[in-house]
Amino acid sequence: MPYPLDAAAIRTWCGLALEALGRERARIDAINVYPVADGDTGTNLYLTLESAARAVEAAFDGHASAGTAPCLADAAGAMAHGALIGARGNSGTILAQLLRGMTEILAAPPAPPTGPGATGAGIPPATLGRALHRAAAAAREAVAHPVEGTVLTVAARAADAAATAAATAPHTAAVARAAHDGARTALRATPGQLAALGRAGVVDAGGCGLVALLGALADALSGEVTAVPVAVRADAPLPEAAGPAAVTGAAPESCPPGAATGPAFEVIYLLEATDTAVARLRTRLDALGDSLVVVGGDGLWHVHVHVDDAGAAVEAGIEAGRPYRIRITHFDGAAHAARPVPEPSARGVVAVVPGEGLAALCEEAGATTVRVRPGEPPASGELVQAIRQARAREVLLLPNDPELRHTAAAAAEAARTEGIRVALIPTRAAVQGLAALAVHEPDRSFDEDAVAMTSAAGATRYAELAVAERQAWTMAGVCQQGDTLGLIDGDVVVIGGDLTETALTVLDRMLSAGGELVTLVRGAGAPDDLAERLEAHVRERFLAVDTVVYEGGRHAAPLLIGVE
Repeated sequence: MPYPLDAAAIRTWCGLALEALGRERARIDAINVYPVADGDTGTNLYLTLESAARAVEAAFDGHASAGTAPCLADAAGAMAHGALIGARGNSGTILAQLLRGMTEILAAPPAPPTGPGATGAGIPPATLGRALHRAAAAAREAVAHPVEGTVLTVAARAADAAATAAATAPHTAAVARAAHDGARTALRATPGQLAALGRAGVVDAGGCGLVALLGALADALSGEVTAVPVAVRADAPLPEAAGPAAVTGAAPESCPPGAATGPAFEVIYLLEATDTAVARLRTRLDALGDSLVVVGGDGLWHVHVHVDDAGAAVEAGIEAGRPYRIRITHFDGAAHAARPVPEPSARGVVAVVPGEGLAALCEEAGATTVRVRPGEPPASGELVQAIRQARAREVLLLPNDPELRHTAAAAAEAARTEGIRVALIPTRAAVQGLAALAVHEPDRSFDEDAVAMTSAAGATRYAELAVAERQAWTMAGVCQQGDTLGLIDGDVVVIGGDLTETALTVLDRMLSAGGELVTLVRGAGAPDDLAERLEAHVRERFLAVDTVVYEGGRHAAPLLIGVE
């Protein structure tokens, strides 16, 4: 059953879009050849949308604390504002303006429901069509010199398809699906519209991101998550357009002529200024460089431009108003606004950990930690900051949670633009992180260290005991609120009433497949004798297996188990 386009749908859209961009981030990066072949479009889109999604969550949290619920205008406005203040790169800046354009229509006072699909629940289909049309127009207006074959073209064709569908669509989900289909069709044509894409044999990277965004919107409104991947794979199979990069995610074999001789710097900043001052700023920056995009309004703007004289671009902003969050990136990959502190160490480790005890343990081993609480995952910006704080030229990043894989990958890519070499170790649990840390050896080569840590983590099976917060279906059956859940490798395998007995069952299942070392991490809420009973059980039943016990402290799960 289709869902109305309301505040809840905006929240769902953010979540689905962030997941889609996370899946396809690396592939989109790989086909980024225009306007600069710097391989960061997917990462910039992800980071921009992450900022938007966090703003929407903040809006919901703020209303919940007041005992109210946000309306569509609140949620859409938060999404657009979050994207504006967190926009990264050319693609993220355009995305912010697309969302702002949509918000101009979605936040307007609702008109009386008329026409097909106008039931009074949510907005009518025609309104979504107008919102997408305004989004495409606003994005084009923000770009100093629009070029066909880019995300601007894809947005325009998506808006056209939405407008056509809105005339007869029974609900907004049908309009969103039509926009998604129109965007996919337009994306296929981009190699024939832009020579740089045609030479590289790829479709437009920014357009790929927009296809992912519109697909997520259609899924949020229809309630059906489609199995079709975004356009990097699904929409680039045209024989005359698809090259290796479009199919495999490999970097394009050649960059468009002139890419290496373009402006040397990317300059980005937020700006508080009047409309009149911004109009003058556009003219000034247009004369200084290219890829000029200025988005925003109501006194707050996001400025993006490629120039040779970065100082002049910043000075122009100072003359126009108050620039801040200034970021200057050299296109050789070194960020001039966020270099590591002088004289960094050769190598560091950054670990995401739940619980004070685990954090202290990792810090004793020399790691920089990002402490998290249940239900409060870190944003990529927090991980980037931790990477900087490691003060190292090379960093091994341990996310210790499968849900953080996209966030960690985006953070690693962002840190690389600052000249830091980052390897993402695919740890899925804190006990895998401990195993990886145990074999960390900074004296060997970076690649060898990363391989050894990855192997150690992969050889560690992990389990967790948790308490059910509500009734739910699991792989082990139906659990009730308050039940003890035993999870192995992320799946519920045991439902019990007693934490210790459930832990014994989980431990037996894990050791039935073999093992030499059991790691137990006891949370603050676990029984005092839990670790002692489990240790005794292992000694009695599994003679050749050693056991080590650590205190996880507050915010850790009642029990974490690792078997190596």
